[in-house]
Amino acid sequence: MKTSTNAPLSKDALALAGLFLTSGTMHLLRPEPFESIVPKRLPSRRALVYASGAAEIICAVGLFVPRTRRVAGLASAALLLAVFPANVTMTGQAKRRFDRDPHDTAKQGYLAATVARLPLQWPMVRAALRVGGVMP
Repeated sequence: MKTSTNAPLSKDALALAGLFLTSGTMHLLRPEPFESIVPKRLPSRRALVYASGAAEIICAVGLFVPRTRRVAGLASAALLLAVFPANVTMTGQAKRRFDRDPHDTAKQGYLAATVARLPLQWPMVRAALRVGGVMP
């Protein structure tokens, strides 16, 4: 499926671009919360946060430009898959905090939100693949 060079911006592309612009900017301005969820076995955690933030912004810009939308969609899908381990790490951390204080409703709510977020990554990957012309 070939993307036209003057195709209008789809809802999928617009949503992903908005998400990536917001998240990428936050990675660069406030790296600490993101750094804390980078799996410990990975080196240079701060550099990885900056790199993923820059990649999100680059993908977002690419999604806005019809000529680069296809490659940006594919890169967005790859990026979403690459950061998935950080989302799993965040859920594991939330579970450990909740286990230390199971009566704390804020910790319970945060854990629930992180668990709910995990399967939401897959529709975003599918949306990125649609934008990249791989899926209908």
